[in-house]
Amino acid sequence: MIKWETTGWGALAILLAFALAGMSVLRLSRPLLAAILPPDPPRWLWWTCRILIIVPIYEVLLLTYGTILGQRRFFWKKQKRLLLLILRRQPAK
Repeated sequence: MIKWETTGWGALAILLAFALAGMSVLRLSRPLLAAILPPDPPRWLWWTCRILIIVPIYEVLLLTYGTILGQRRFFWKKQKRLLLLILRRQPAK
């Protein structure tokens, strides 16, 4: 796979890491938000908490699964780009 600079197994492992992280976050999000928020929160509060809490958990799980599947370098590079984007800095070339 030229775009990801990896082999066929590497591409499969990357896709598998994305799938596992997504499924894990889906399983964790509802009970986690239920423990943090009141029983019937306003939608704006529910979505705000979901974004602020679940998105970072997804990123950590993605890096964890990527590392377990032998693709740490790919996901670490992705995390660094995301962090630079958040900090609004241009990545060094």
